[in-house]
Amino acid sequence: MPRFLQDLWIMLRANLWLVPILGGLVAALFYFVAPPPPMHATMSTGGAGGGYDLFAQKLKQELAKDGFTLHLVNSTGSRENTRRLLDSNEGVQIALIQSGQENELSDKQRKKLHSLGAAFLEPVWLFTRRDLAVDTLLDLKNYRLAIGSSTGGTRMIVGPLLEANDIELTNLPEQWTTQSGTRAAEALVKGELDAAFFIGPAEQPLIQQLAANPELDLMNFGRSAAYQARLPFIRAIPIGEGLLNLGNDTPSKDLTTLAPSAVLAVNEDFHPALTPLFLEATKQITKQTSLIDSANDFPQAAPESFPLLDEAAYYHKNGLPLLQRYVPFIIASLADRYIILVIPLLVVLFPLFKVAGPIYRWRIRARIYRWYKYLREVDKRFLNHTLPERVDEEIEKLESLQEELSKVEVPLSYSNELYELHLHVRYVIRRLQAYKAEINGDLEQSQRINQDMDQLAADAVQHNHP
Repeated sequence: MPRFLQDLWIMLRANLWLVPILGGLVAALFYFVAPPPPMHATMSTGGAGGGYDLFAQKLKQELAKDGFTLHLVNSTGSRENTRRLLDSNEGVQIALIQSGQENELSDKQRKKLHSLGAAFLEPVWLFTRRDLAVDTLLDLKNYRLAIGSSTGGTRMIVGPLLEANDIELTNLPEQWTTQSGTRAAEALVKGELDAAFFIGPAEQPLIQQLAANPELDLMNFGRSAAYQARLPFIRAIPIGEGLLNLGNDTPSKDLTTLAPSAVLAVNEDFHPALTPLFLEATKQITKQTSLIDSANDFPQAAPESFPLLDEAAYYHKNGLPLLQRYVPFIIASLADRYIILVIPLLVVLFPLFKVAGPIYRWRIRARIYRWYKYLREVDKRFLNHTLPERVDEEIEKLESLQEELSKVEVPLSYSNELYELHLHVRYVIRRLQAYKAEINGDLEQSQRINQDMDQLAADAVQHNHP
């Protein structure tokens, strides 16, 4: 093996202590500071066949293209979705929530939730009998009106609209009912109701069914600007004549309706790195035009029902992160996240590598210097005249040490110190041999050995001062 490879191998062995430290730091970084994003999540949607459920089904299909598994759980609507997000035992990480829902929560509860942005609008449809003459919600006081269940999404938006008109929810007209959905639609068609509130996409089968009924029409929210000023979580939407059904001319004239937004809300169990994946999937779903929304209208940052995740704010401002535009999500998300986290890792590693050099030098020299302790002990016994009965034993030990030293490997830059140790061991051996000859009365042998020792000393001086 070439000498430089031997030196490299020695250096690596001397710094093996860095391996477990580096491994521990990297493991802590990747699995505790920034765990990799999971490729699955659970979403609370809405009633089967409703607007929330239909959107979630499309979202599931779109995410599956990236290998992401989205589990869907039906619910009764926005309120139950919110409850599930706030309850860690439900196992739900993301849900659709109607904008304005946040007003029913405490500050502590709101802080537990974040928004990815609005996914689509939820128009409010107030269908009335076609011969009914009403201009405002106050005009409905004397009619049979369905305002939706007290726990449903329809009431969640209708309630604030009524309160804005000074209609107390605790003192509603007797002829108003809490029917909603299919039940309210059937009662309206049969003539058991004069008007009813509904909420959902214009394409929803129930809305289309009502729009196809020639006996029904839509009410105009003419004071939309006043509603928006008082209820910032809603938006005014222009509805052109015949938009819902051209055959029945529904609505029979241009009008305005109101709409809260369906917000993608997440809790603390949602991995932030999944944000661009969900928002890009939402963008693909809403890419096609609908009866109300134009292409590429959603997702949108507003309304901020809950604080936007930082990753969501970045997406709404800049679009997909750069890497995710060219490589699969799982690879890009890991790279985006860990490249940033490598900086603090380097800050931690810098002092470690700084001490690696001194520790390496100490470990190499320790291979050499550890023998000097034994030489020192022999020298002390010699000076204290405690060696006579052990001279042969000490000489034998030192000769064994010489053989052991011949097997010690150190980098070339440290061979100078190893050579000095060889000289010093040889010097002590000759010193003990001279001492032994002197004890045995062989002065001539003692003198000859002392001459060899002088030569060894001269060699040592020449080695240190060439």
